[in-house]
Amino acid sequence: MAQELVLGLAGCVDFEVGWDAAVLERLAHGHGIGIDELDTGIAVEDERSLLCSILAFLRDGVGGERFIASSDIAVAFASRLPYRVTLGGTCVRAALAIARLGVPSLVHLVSIDDNVRRLLAPEISYLCSAAGDSLDPHLIVQFPSGATVRLDDGEVRSAHPNRIIYVNDPPSQELVLSAGLPEALTGARAVLVSGFNVMRDPELLRDRLAFLQSAMTRLPAEAVVFYEDAGFHDNAMRAVVSSGLRGRVDVHSLNEDELQTYLGRRVDLLDVDDVARAIEEFRPFAVAPTVVVHTKYWSLAHGVRAGEYVEAIAGGIDLASTRYCHGDDFTPDELAGIRRQPEHPGGAAFAVGIRKRLGGAVQCVPGRLLEVASPTTIGLGDTFVGGFLAALVR
Repeated sequence: MAQELVLGLAGCVDFEVGWDAAVLERLAHGHGIGIDELDTGIAVEDERSLLCSILAFLRDGVGGERFIASSDIAVAFASRLPYRVTLGGTCVRAALAIARLGVPSLVHLVSIDDNVRRLLAPEISYLCSAAGDSLDPHLIVQFPSGATVRLDDGEVRSAHPNRIIYVNDPPSQELVLSAGLPEALTGARAVLVSGFNVMRDPELLRDRLAFLQSAMTRLPAEAVVFYEDAGFHDNAMRAVVSSGLRGRVDVHSLNEDELQTYLGRRVDLLDVDDVARAIEEFRPFAVAPTVVVHTKYWSLAHGVRAGEYVEAIAGGIDLASTRYCHGDDFTPDELAGIRRQPEHPGGAAFAVGIRKRLGGAVQCVPGRLLEVASPTTIGLGDTFVGGFLAALVR
């Protein structure tokens, strides 16, 4: 079972629904939903509030992750649209992405069923803490740029493609860690820590963090521990993770949506001064000496070891860009084609500017200039993580 790359801490089954504006319009009309009711922070307790949430994200052109009162709501909504069953969770999506390149890994799971057994790639081994099978699917809604939904009193239109995830997943909320995890870490060169964002019980969370910290004492001294942040279902849990995870983590990674959540404000991703301020404002929240921020225009590392991760950042960008253009079933040849694409002009200018502004403390790699009619926006951050970590062990 020993692997150089250990990815944790929880996977899941996803129901990915196809976008159909006509269906959403019909449902919104049936529920009498108006523009003023749209709210990305609304409690999702039934189909009506789910629609208010989806349409608010569409209006703002941003993505996110939200708690849903019952997974039955997700199943019922998915039945109204075409959907496909996939595997999710940061660790599993990262593992699946690098498996396309022939890179093996070990994933830590807290739930399993026949979908998981069927869809995991042969390159992926797993350690699972579940006592039996269960299914609590995550609902993923992906919308394209320019998607428009007409309501009774107006319309909402997306400026950018993105995705929203709705979750009620008891095994992930409890996040039971396997007794075999410490042994699994003894030979690891890189470890992914993710999944705490779903937890809602602070005492249970502290217990899991303490177990993880103990398990990580088995790691080789040179192993890189990479923490991927996420959309917390209860933002109060961020502080619990921040206090309980510090110490052995080398990299704290997050995307632009998560960065803006910490700061409580929007950040202009192409404004060097604004991003420099954002990095400084985020520093007190960071659980590691190196911070990685990955966005659609660029990705950067900031900290004393930033220079060690340039190739890993580039690997993450190119793998995520390949998924964006070609979906789940991309090939190594398609990845090679992405590497020949030009840099995003705005991202390239930003990279030059942020290096001038922050000096050797930052390394920034521009994203690719990508134009595709039907992009995949699901799992891009997870795929970035996979590409980043794969570069560390290859």
